Amino acid sequence: MALGDDGLPVRPAIVWLDQRCREDVGWLSARVGAHRIHEISGKPVDTAPVAYRLAWMLRHEPENYRRTARFSDVHGYLTWRLTGRFRTSWASADPLGLFDMRAKRWSEEILAAVELASDRLPETVAPGTILGHVNDVAAAATSLAAGTPVVAGGGDGQAAGWGVDALAPGRAYLNLGTAVVAGIHSEEYRTGRAWRTMASCTADGYYYETSLRSGTFLIDWFLTTWAGGNQNAELRSRLESEAVTLPTGSAGILAVPYWGAVMTPYWDPEARGCVVGLTGSHTTAHLYRALLEGIALEQALVTGMIERDSGIEVREFVAIGGGAASDLWLQIFADACGKEVKRPRVVEASSLGAAMCAATAAGWFPSVPAAAEAMSGSAVREAEPRLPNRARYAELLDIYRDIYPQLRQTYQKLAAYQRTGGKTPGESDT
Repeated sequence: MALGDDGLPVRPAIVWLDQRCREDVGWLSARVGAHRIHEISGKPVDTAPVAYRLAWMLRHEPENYRRTARFSDVHGYLTWRLTGRFRTSWASADPLGLFDMRAKRWSEEILAAVELASDRLPETVAPGTILGHVNDVAAAATSLAAGTPVVAGGGDGQAAGWGVDALAPGRAYLNLGTAVVAGIHSEEYRTGRAWRTMASCTADGYYYETSLRSGTFLIDWFLTTWAGGNQNAELRSRLESEAVTLPTGSAGILAVPYWGAVMTPYWDPEARGCVVGLTGSHTTAHLYRALLEGIALEQALVTGMIERDSGIEVREFVAIGGGAASDLWLQIFADACGKEVKRPRVVEASSLGAAMCAATAAGWFPSVPAAAEAMSGSAVREAEPRLPNRARYAELLDIYRDIYPQLRQTYQKLAAYQRTGGKTPGESDT
């Protein structure tokens, strides 16, 4: 968010979901070094961090860039409006890609590359810190009581990890939302291609987080475009009932769920989704199950890479988000990943994690783990891996892991073709 000299938002030149910064990823990487950016920020070079949008703005709208008094994440902006203090949490600053994860401060090295001074960014503090108190102006605007403490929290993923008590070894959160995001907690700072390293709301730990952009988005897309043009509960229920009777592997179909490109582990913005193995005997239910399985196989792939590279064993996932309502999908995840999958009583785990952060800062609990243990609640459903299905999915994963490497060059050619509008360079319209 860009703020003018008066502290109010200026016309946004670019937002964090904007993909115009693709060329600027290479430009900034050349200035700092891709490996160095990853080492400092915990984020492999990709279009997701805000740093590359700042690079775009610097290169394409330099006047707007230089006249912007402040750049802020939403956390920092809301803190400023509520308290008058321009501060944010480490766990909210780190997704910007400008934050030194080890030193817990803005990276002067990356800031220099985007020609940005740290005083144009919020002050950063540990999660759980009282940032300030609601002032009279904010109290009148919000009906919050003046003097209410405002506490540093974190992003939705980190807060969800706290909300489901994914702090102890062996437990990871699995957010089956629009995207599929999973996080494994560690006290040690590590980087790897299979994950992005995020600050934990505990302030002294990290999450190794995997991210697949097409989660329930892909399922909703399928229901809307291929399965009848709507997403009503009756259609979804019917497909679930039919898909549960189908064999593991959807009778020979494999879906690679890169409908929104791929972040972990390949970090390829040109990647696309594909379905392999279709025959005339397959039905809509086969395709539906194949998409559920493809997403689960992708999670099995990246989780296995994290376990191998970090030495941390994941024994169970706690599933949250809209997709966690599907008993079929939870069982597929359990079978494909070889992990127990639990569904907690509290659906809004991110909001609960934020409440835990506030409760700890208020002195209700002596520590983050104590708050998480007391407030996270129990599971309402558990899916255990079934050994015969586990063995079949292990076979399928061996096939699955070969598909993207074999299609990488094809994706690049298709992307180049698309950029030329479907024409070869220099081809006329006549």
